[in-house]
Amino acid sequence: MIPEEDRAPAWLSDYGAIEADISAMEDFAKALTSEVADGYDPHVTQVAQVMKDDLPTGFPRFVEMGHFLSRHNEVKNETLANTYNFGIGTSNAAAAAAKISDDYKASDAFAYATVNDVKDAFAESAPVPAERGENG
Repeated sequence: MIPEEDRAPAWLSDYGAIEADISAMEDFAKALTSEVADGYDPHVTQVAQVMKDDLPTGFPRFVEMGHFLSRHNEVKNETLANTYNFGIGTSNAAAAAAKISDDYKASDAFAYATVNDVKDAFAESAPVPAERGENG
């Protein structure tokens, strides 16, 4: 019997089983890890350095410009946080795919990963986020 958390919603009940290619998942994990290390990590510090400083506040009587600069800084800071978190999240996804692949590559064709196995793999691969300063 399939555990409740692994059952498909009623509207999907006639779609059948979903199969995962474990070796492809392993290849995906390796390629994703490599891409983050080779294509993302070398540039993230440079991008962050450019984005870390806020724009000046602007002339007080030019209210619209002050609102623009304030909003610009808010969006820039969110983008900076997303820039850092992209690498962390992508690495977590690669680690989870590698763990699932490793856990199930020796199993027979009828063994399957449960939803909780996948959630646990992501939870185990998620590092505690580093605290950033005021501007990133």
